[in-house]
Amino acid sequence: MSTAKLDRKPAIALTIAAALLIVISATSAAAGVADDDEKRVTHSTHFIGDGRDNAVAVKESRDEHEVGVSKGERRAKTKTGTQSTTLFNDPIPPNTDFWFYLADVELYGDSDRDGYYSGIDLLFDVDTYFSVADVYAVAYLSYEGGPWEEYAVTEDFTIFGSSGTDDYVIVTDLVSGYPRGDYDILIELFDAHTSEFLAFFGPEDTSELAFLPLEDMDRDEPVPETRITVSSGGGGTSDLFLLALLAISAVMSGLGRLRHR
Repeated sequence: MSTAKLDRKPAIALTIAAALLIVISATSAAAGVADDDEKRVTHSTHFIGDGRDNAVAVKESRDEHEVGVSKGERRAKTKTGTQSTTLFNDPIPPNTDFWFYLADVELYGDSDRDGYYSGIDLLFDVDTYFSVADVYAVAYLSYEGGPWEEYAVTEDFTIFGSSGTDDYVIVTDLVSGYPRGDYDILIELFDAHTSEFLAFFGPEDTSELAFLPLEDMDRDEPVPETRITVSSGGGGTSDLFLLALLAISAVMSGLGRLRHR
């Protein structure tokens, strides 16, 4: 057999290995695009009471939204001072009879220890000049300064003047559709009987609601130990990558033998 024929075999093997690596890269890229289009899914537990320790669970909800988290500029502020949301695009005069006394956020769930959390524990306290009022609230997330997108709606609940024992707590797991990044939270308050807009509270009012490092549970998985397992079944990207490595190894070994000859 001539030297030309021997030299052709390594070239063919290298071509096959390169093709496998291209297929792997394309498959990974396609998977990344699919992730961007996934539904936004959250699971929330709602509590009412005096602080987190004394609050009583009143509701569990699973919310799904078709539109994925998006970037882009927020809309211009309305006359109320809020950022325009999906619910309010027209200027609305502020209702000075209601206001947020405070909002507090605790983050939890960082299985991969990358500093980004998959859980939001949001507590807020609303006050009013009235002795009693029935209200509800809507919570929004903004990804990297992008548009406000709803993630949770409370039950109707009752507030008592400026009482400090009528807090509302929403504990939310970000299940899917929330890429890793910094998020802001906006809370809007409405009349439970008329749905009239009453008040808002956001990142410009307190740093508690700004620059929260978050990601969904699908992305918050511990990095497994690196192991190479050869089996007769299965398939997928990991198998293709292993085949590519084996092909490259075989080529390098063949080239070594040819040099010694």
